[in-house]
Amino acid sequence: MTTTFTLLHPGAMGAKVGGEATRTGTRVLYVPAGRSPASLQRAREAGLEAAESLESALAASDFVLSVCPPHAAEDVAREVLTHPFRGVYVEANAISPDRTRRIAAACAERGVPMLDASIVGGPPGPGSAPRLYLSGDGEQVARVAGSFKDTQVVARPLNASLGAASALKMAYASYQKSARVLAAVSHALAAHHGVAAELAREAGSFTSNILAETDQLPSVAARAWRWAPELEEIAATLRTAGLPADMAEGAAAVLGRWADDKDDYALPLEEVLAHLRTEG
Repeated sequence: MTTTFTLLHPGAMGAKVGGEATRTGTRVLYVPAGRSPASLQRAREAGLEAAESLESALAASDFVLSVCPPHAAEDVAREVLTHPFRGVYVEANAISPDRTRRIAAACAERGVPMLDASIVGGPPGPGSAPRLYLSGDGEQVARVAGSFKDTQVVARPLNASLGAASALKMAYASYQKSARVLAAVSHALAAHHGVAAELAREAGSFTSNILAETDQLPSVAARAWRWAPELEEIAATLRTAGLPADMAEGAAAVLGRWADDKDDYALPLEEVLAHLRTEG
């Protein structure tokens, strides 16, 4: 039997993800009402099928796939839950595990099963194959994953409960998004002092993938006592230039949690990470 999704909504990511599902024979519906001309164009280009209303789309669907801006995730779920729906709600937004579990609880009150999902990477296309992580009921996870088999959306089931896929997204994005913002601040500071070209030259010499190099984290903790004062100097430099110093100040505060790990380069990674957590 053909699997049918209702996609909410055909944005820059959602439309292309839905389009990949159609390549496996999956029927992907969307609701044109209230969508912008750009959204409608994306949906048509992706091969999505227009539904007369949300109610009619839900009545025909096995799954709802929610891909929307994070702030709208709960509103979208509430809207779906005002209608009769006998399928599975797939929450695929960049939201915290706590928000995911709140949505799951709302779904459970209406008798609607839910899967937790997260999309890591850019929209599918040439040179881009985002990963769709899924947690929750194994049978339903497998059905969703099957709708993306051999497409440019790589489904990766997690043997974990609701909240795991969202937590992975938060962990990944906390680095990836923050790193981009930090790069902007760094370049703004260099430009303010007339050394932008030199900073770009130094940046070109980077050879490390910092997020992947967990073996380096014990040495970071061991040197935190020296790095924290340097971050405070960086914060002062940023303030003088009229630039935001929040990230430098925050980094200095984080380094302070490793104050007792001074020069302990042999500290196990598990302990290094545990020292970042607050008590209680």
